[in-house]
Amino acid sequence: MIEKAPKLNVDSDLQETITQFTLLNVTNQIFNSLNRIEKEYLYWDKIKYLKDDFIKVFNEKIHSVNEKEILWYITKFKRRAINKLGFLIGNIKSDYSITYYYNVNEHLQQKLHYLDFNFGAGLQKEKLLSDIDKQSYLNNALMEESIFSSMIEGATTTRIKAKEMLRKNKKPKNKSEQMILNNYKTIQYISEHQDENISVEKLYELHRLVTENTLEAENVGVFRNTNEVHVMNEITGEIVHTPPNFEELDALMQSFCDFFNNNPKEDFIHPIVKASILHFLIGYIHPFVDGNGRTARAIFYWYLLKNGYWLTEYLSISRVIMKTKVQYEKAYLYTEIDDMDVTYFIHYQVKVLMRAFEELKTYVAKKKKEQSKLSKYLKLDGINERQAIILQKIEDDSNRFFTVKEIENTFNVTNQTARTDIEELVEREFLKKIAINKKTFNYWKGNKFDIAFL
Repeated sequence: MIEKAPKLNVDSDLQETITQFTLLNVTNQIFNSLNRIEKEYLYWDKIKYLKDDFIKVFNEKIHSVNEKEILWYITKFKRRAINKLGFLIGNIKSDYSITYYYNVNEHLQQKLHYLDFNFGAGLQKEKLLSDIDKQSYLNNALMEESIFSSMIEGATTTRIKAKEMLRKNKKPKNKSEQMILNNYKTIQYISEHQDENISVEKLYELHRLVTENTLEAENVGVFRNTNEVHVMNEITGEIVHTPPNFEELDALMQSFCDFFNNNPKEDFIHPIVKASILHFLIGYIHPFVDGNGRTARAIFYWYLLKNGYWLTEYLSISRVIMKTKVQYEKAYLYTEIDDMDVTYFIHYQVKVLMRAFEELKTYVAKKKKEQSKLSKYLKLDGINERQAIILQKIEDDSNRFFTVKEIENTFNVTNQTARTDIEELVEREFLKKIAINKKTFNYWKGNKFDIAFL
């Protein structure tokens, strides 16, 4: 568990001094300290380790009080001044609700503007992705997101095996592969329904897609009917979060759907901020027996697509979360331990999106270099870009083979188009066709491949 911040006992004289310091920012040193704190949105466990030369600027009136505790108090004072309130209504009979706070400071606004410009502008899309096969990359991105979202929840397999299963439409061999296939189907479902509002019934469907054949049937696509569900520390077994009473779930999740579907001008929330809050709330409420994390990430993905953030489909957000899993877990804990200030989680999610975007740009630059390698294949009469990519993959790995189904899934083409592409390469002896059974064939490097290209 994260250390809880100290409760500072503040008398009237100290209160007046701190208030003046806060309003005037005192000196550049304090301003710089607070600037760093707000830029990274630090909690007490990080603030208390700031270098002393940043904070030893308080006058004699407050030398008797721990300077770092004073800095934390000033930080909280400033945050409360701009905090916005949000809540979900639970069961009216029990008078239950979830209240949370958030704020969007200038540092977060800058990042949100950057994401708005790069994630939502159609011209940027054409400029960024003009030199790569958009559909091929989109299919790959969907696979990556499916794989890493499952790995966050403990799926154990390799990316190569997982992608082979998805491309070749193989039946899952174990629970891990089933989780990945489920996530893949879920993302496809969201892509098809991205412009629609959400409902409790659609939440059930989302959960059913996520957990099919990985949970007992009675727990699939329904809210939990027990309070015997806790978020545990995997190492110590310590309970780190106890979700709301299951009897509150129907009302809470209806309120959640209303929050998802409505963003009135008079109470507008930036879509990326709101998507992050929605993500957090699923994890906090934990409405299902299992699969809450995968459902939360799917909701985040859905809300961004619904609000025009087209680039989300081309990113593997979960790959970044997997790399920063400790920070992901801490973002939840910071929020709960610090009076439900969900800004910690918002800052984390924004960092994830920015890092995922940087990875996309790196990938695109790499693909542009690879594009030049395809030119020798594309120069041949009758060779299309899909066929050139197949030949390039054979050159990269001479033990590689293809199936019609894999070509169909990789390039998102019809079975007939995939079959025509690969059979034409067989006719020219760039590939050879090996029968697996009466109906199935594998396609390997052909006899004329080396003569023609190496």
